[in-house]
Amino acid sequence: MKAIPYEATEIRNRETVMEGEDMRVRVLTLDEGQCIPWHYHSEITDSFVCLEGPMVIETRAPRAEYVLGPGERCEVPPKVAHYVHGLDDGPFKFLIVQGVGVYDNIAVGVGRKGQPD
Repeated sequence: MKAIPYEATEIRNRETVMEGEDMRVRVLTLDEGQCIPWHYHSEITDSFVCLEGPMVIETRAPRAEYVLGPGERCEVPPKVAHYVHGLDDGPFKFLIVQGVGVYDNIAVGVGRKGQPD
């Protein structure tokens, strides 16, 4: 299975709230079965705030799973691979604050069991 870059991922809606050289804020809406595939960022922290959910953020190294309901939040620091999806593949909506630093999105290959390579 080939990793899909985050920006090329098909989701219902992306709304940019604010964007600058070293920071951006977006609201992302995903339908049932949609997800943000495994990826990481070299410099920026992803700060997630669930608006409608529940939603799940999985990380590797360190391995963790965060289940967020509306109003709950968590952060994923730079260089930590993460995967974002709805609980039981359900729909969800979240606010994401990305910064401070140069934005990049590095796709992580996924092995046969859905784990990052």
